Amino acid sequence: MTKKQKKTLMRIIVSAVLLVLAYVFTGFVFEDLNWWIKLLCFFVPYAVIGWDILFKAGRNIAHGQIFDENFLMCLATIGAFAIGEYPEGVFVMLFYQVGELFQSCAVEKSRRSISEMMDIRPDYANIEREGEIIRVDPEEINVGDVIVVKPGERIPLDGVILSGSASLDTAALTGESKPREAEEGDEVLSGCVNLSGVLNIQVTKEFGQSTVSKILDLVENASGKKAKAENFITKFARYYTPCVVIAAVLLAVIPPLVLGFGWGEWLQRALIFLVISCPCALVISVPLSFFGGIGGASRNGILVKGGNYLEALSKTDCVVFDKTGTLTMGVFKVTAVHPDKCSKEQLLELAAAVEFYSEHPIARSIKEACPQETDKRRLGEVKEISGQGVEAVIDGKKVFAGSGKLMEKAGVKWRQCHKTGTTVNVAAEGEYLGHIVISDEIKPDSEDAIKRLKLLGIKKTVMLTGDSKEVGEEIAKKLGLDEVYTRLLPADKVEKVETLLAEREGKRNGKTNGKINSLAFVGDGINDAPVLSRADIGIAMGGIGSDAAIEAADIVLMDDKPSKIPLAIGIAKRTMRIVRQNIVFALGVKVIVMVMGAFGVANMWEAVFADVGVSVIAILNAMRAMKKIGD
Repeated sequence: MTKKQKKTLMRIIVSAVLLVLAYVFTGFVFEDLNWWIKLLCFFVPYAVIGWDILFKAGRNIAHGQIFDENFLMCLATIGAFAIGEYPEGVFVMLFYQVGELFQSCAVEKSRRSISEMMDIRPDYANIEREGEIIRVDPEEINVGDVIVVKPGERIPLDGVILSGSASLDTAALTGESKPREAEEGDEVLSGCVNLSGVLNIQVTKEFGQSTVSKILDLVENASGKKAKAENFITKFARYYTPCVVIAAVLLAVIPPLVLGFGWGEWLQRALIFLVISCPCALVISVPLSFFGGIGGASRNGILVKGGNYLEALSKTDCVVFDKTGTLTMGVFKVTAVHPDKCSKEQLLELAAAVEFYSEHPIARSIKEACPQETDKRRLGEVKEISGQGVEAVIDGKKVFAGSGKLMEKAGVKWRQCHKTGTTVNVAAEGEYLGHIVISDEIKPDSEDAIKRLKLLGIKKTVMLTGDSKEVGEEIAKKLGLDEVYTRLLPADKVEKVETLLAEREGKRNGKTNGKINSLAFVGDGINDAPVLSRADIGIAMGGIGSDAAIEAADIVLMDDKPSKIPLAIGIAKRTMRIVRQNIVFALGVKVIVMVMGAFGVANMWEAVFADVGVSVIAILNAMRAMKKIGD
């Protein structure tokens, strides 16, 4: 509990004690007191508990912001005093403050839920200077500096381990409790906790560009992007409050003037009407539901950039996947070498030389399979052809390594391979030399992820890949995907997503029988930035080290498990269920009790329940969104 909340709690206790004393003093000890003495007795606890509400209402009126919950509470309670209902006036303000304290504690708990999971901001970094290890601000560390991370310390900046090995706790980033082993040569990310061993890490990114900095910035700005439901409640309250004030005035004035009823009774009904109408339950519980949903997602290693993306994700009924690194491991291995006019060793050596500068997973697998390293002096001009392969000059000869399209472009007659996998064809000086087959492994939880998506009501699952038709269709069949598109260049992937989005637009415009409402694209966040940006919802997998993931995606999964995708959609759907429940419950109860109050059936105590009671119940319901799935 914060210092401010403790002060509010103390005021509630003091006011409650003073109210009981005033009630006993005026009701039992001295029953025949003058009205002004009774007023003074009850005004003291009222002033203790309500002075800040009176001040806020007055300040807002001075700034032209008249119609808010502070104004409603002041109008209702001062009105109660005006008609001689002193205890009711104090009770209404007292219970209103109890509700406000409860709301404040709930919001604080939600913020703490996120901050605890995202408590990854490093306090210091260890660096060796003049033979001594000293602590400095992480922002003082430059790229290339070597930092020392001891057991129990948090890694302050992204880097590469130069020496040492350790188990790393990545829970704050990925939501996974199982430690990850890291050793010399491995990349490590800021925010992980070193559980064992001393690590010497060479920094690769300054603090402002590090993973921890980007994640903290993402989380801090998440609440600024409101969902449609939140914006609706904001606009609703703006018109709702003046309407109920006008309705209360009419309720107090028209029956006595037109029908000749007594002023006191109808003024009391109008005050009860005002107390009931306060929109606190909606104004607090709906944003709290989204904030709790974002917090609950972060506890599962899922970063959502705002409530609007959570709302859009809940409506998703088509999920489009990139293949490599998303549904498959992205770790390629050479599984077959089929030479035509040279030996296997010569074919591998030539292909490895062509791919010398490339860091693509396929290129790395070829270089790893080659028994000897390439002499850089053999290389001449190297030209990468997007989506097709590489053209290079090796030992003065023009060599091509890549897809069948590249062979056709080079004017070389090539042949298909009977094995399933990615085929890299090799040709030199217009002569076909053979091909190398590289295979990728499906991730263990990919199939289960697709099944769970179907259970969540996802109508269509699609895979896009630049791989061959045979490879794509085989993987799609194994995973149970609805559609697969193969041999796609990066621009082709954008075009396919555009086609799928056109189905949605067709449905909205009534031109065609569209099949989907909202489309989510899932990629590795590095090469798929254009598609991530174009989809309704862009989801980057395993993007904790990727600038492109954090920039282009709307949702970032902090590890590379496909099972986190149905989990994210499940959290979004649960959050929206809670939001709808709160809206229906709050409005339903208020409308019923407002009608009862207008007809004189509801008293002031029932009015207090319709305001504070409904708020508390709605907040308790909203807090369910914070719960980590699996808890």
